[in-house]
Order: sequence, then structure tokens, then C-alpha cells
Amino acid sequence: AVADLNHEGAGEVARCICDQGGRGVALPVDVTDVASVQEMTVAAVVAFGTIDILISNAGWDRASPFVDTDECLWDRVISVNYRGHLATTHAVLPHMIERGSGKIVTIASDAGRVGSSGEVVYSGAKGAVIAFTKGLAREVARHGVTVNCIAPGLVDTPMLAGITEGNEKLIGAIVRAIPLGRTGVPDEIAAAICFMASPDAAYITGQTLSVNGGLTMM
Repeated sequence: AVADLNHEGAGEVARCICDQGGRGVALPVDVTDVASVQEMTVAAVVAFGTIDILISNAGWDRASPFVDTDECLWDRVISVNYRGHLATTHAVLPHMIERGSGKIVTIASDAGRVGSSGEVVYSGAKGAVIAFTKGLAREVARHGVTVNCIAPGLVDTPMLAGITEGNEKLIGAIVRAIPLGRTGVPDEIAAAICFMASPDAAYITGQTLSVNGGLTMM
């Protein structure tokens, strides 16, 4: 199931899955609305019978110095980037616990590990996702559920384009600081997610994996 506020985009991804021989279903969801998340979860279970893996990947940001932000921005950033993970995981987890197995992969950001100027609230929300991942991993391990986090660095996505629009110098400066000398591409993040969701990661839980070209090294 591909769930997104952008139902058209979710539909495109679902069609790609079907074109490659899989089974894809697009579901509308607003992760800031608990009722919407519950409806999406029920629809996914109806469509597939169970939920084996959750990739919690909603994100939104608007770059601005912290002193220029307001409560409206704080609420939006935290609702999407942190509370969205809580709502989605809370809805899906009971199905995994009942079955005695499951894999949850949250998507944070390197900003949540080291901070990011101009993205202070976003950094805080993503840091909360990383801490949430660790706490939840400890709590649900006895149920056979693993919980891990992927922390992307600078990745060529529409979200990045929206944040850095008109500021090519900023992108250039960051790229020069990346040891591999380029931004990442979505497929590279997807590969890390697939690993964490695979049987190869059966003995990994509570971990955060940075995929960032070496921009930060931990």
C-alpha cells in the first residue's frame, strides 16, 4: 500500500509497482489527522490481510531562521515530521504485535543528529523521531518487531528544491562539503530502507543509519 496526502503521486507509485509485477494500492492519508491514519490502516489491512512492514516517511519543512518562525510553523513542522510518525505507528503496531512479527522503518534526517541552521524546528522534530525509534525498539523487541531509522542527508527531491529555491549557492556549498561530492538520489535512500526491512536486518533494531555521502560520520 502506498499512502500519501498526494493521492495522485501515490497512484503513480502504485502503478509502477503493478507494472513490475507487484501489487500496489494507493490510499489517501493525512498523517496529521489520527482518524485519517486509522482509516488508511484499516483499508491496507482489508486490501492485503495484514501489515508486515511500515515505512513511516512523511516530511515537510520550510527553511527560515528560528527567530523568524512562528507557532503556526512550529505546529505544522512537528505535526508532520514527528506526530505523523506517532499516529501511523500507533495505528499499525497492534497488528504486528498480534502476529508476533513486523518491521518498522522511520525516516528522520541527518538534521536530527547534528542540527541544521535554518531548520531548527525541523531538526528538533527529526531528532525526536530518532529518539522515538530507539525507545519503541526497546519496548516492542519482545514481540518480534524491529524498529530502525534511516537519516538521509542532502537528497535531490522536490522537498529539497522547495527549501533551497533561488539559493543555488547554498546547495553548492553543501555539496562541496560532502566527501562523495554530490547530492544523493531517492533510489539510494530506498536501498537503505529495503535493507532494514529485509530478513538481512533481522538482528538489527534501534539503530539509525545515515545515508549522506559522508557529510557526517558517526
